[in-house]
Amino acid sequence: MAPHKFSTNQLVEFVGGTGVVVKVNLESGIWTYTVAMPMQPEPPMGRIGAETWLLLHETEINSIM
Repeated sequence: MAPHKFSTNQLVEFVGGTGVVVKVNLESGIWTYTVAMPMQPEPPMGRIGAETWLLLHETEINSIM
């Protein structure tokens, strides 16, 4: 099994934006990553809950140098 390409706290990009790797998991022989998108400015009506977190496969993300 190949080691994972990305580490926690690493800034990555994917179709639709950028984010930071929060968690790395090996599921059925495939590395998956929980990626948190950056917080945007708070809207006038306030914020309810967390910003977007995504579960992405290793092939769906690239590192930002």
